[in-house]
Amino acid sequence: MKILLVNPNATASMTDKIAASARRVVGPGVEIVARTGEGSPASIEGHHDEAMSVPTLLRHVRAGEEQGVAGVVVACFDDPGIGACRELATGPVIGIAEAAMKAATMLATSFSVVTTLPRSVPVIEELARRYGVDHQCRKVRSASIPVLALEEEDSGAREKVRDEILRAIREDNCEAIVLGCAGMADLTDWLSRETGVPVIDGVTVAVKFVEGLAGIGLGTSKICAYAQPNQK
Repeated sequence: MKILLVNPNATASMTDKIAASARRVVGPGVEIVARTGEGSPASIEGHHDEAMSVPTLLRHVRAGEEQGVAGVVVACFDDPGIGACRELATGPVIGIAEAAMKAATMLATSFSVVTTLPRSVPVIEELARRYGVDHQCRKVRSASIPVLALEEEDSGAREKVRDEILRAIREDNCEAIVLGCAGMADLTDWLSRETGVPVIDGVTVAVKFVEGLAGIGLGTSKICAYAQPNQK
């Protein structure tokens, strides 16, 4: 089974980190095909960046279909272009925000999200409403760090994320934490040890969801909203 993992931004080092996290959790015989959003913004921080990333994302999904991938993970916490990707794909397509939030509801009665910059907060709040989990999402918090700081070893970004998680546990009375950026995928084990609560990374959860759904033969419905785009 091949799973296509697309990092919609143009930062190849982040793709490598995300792919390594995904490969650690998949079962035998599952191949992770990782792709970077060449020509897209270096990081996705806001609606403009999200929109700019979608054309390359769709190109990778089309190519994945031609290569016979079993499903697709969109590895950006804004879940950009998910509906469009589902129109192109036959297998399951899962965004990491939806995967992480829904997994959190299975592990705890409440959760908070810790993301990067403050401008991402309203985007994620809207996603929580769209996915029907806003009543369990206590708060969306920002660690006030740029996405690319997560790629810099001495930036102090991971400590800022940890400190924001500790504030969330104390102030929000939440029982689990969702990491609101794919660039945090390598921090889950350390953050869980440091904070004492389940810390959920959407990349690994989404990969396992795709693996499970595709493994039992389920794909994207093609009879209505997610039918292939009309030829024009």
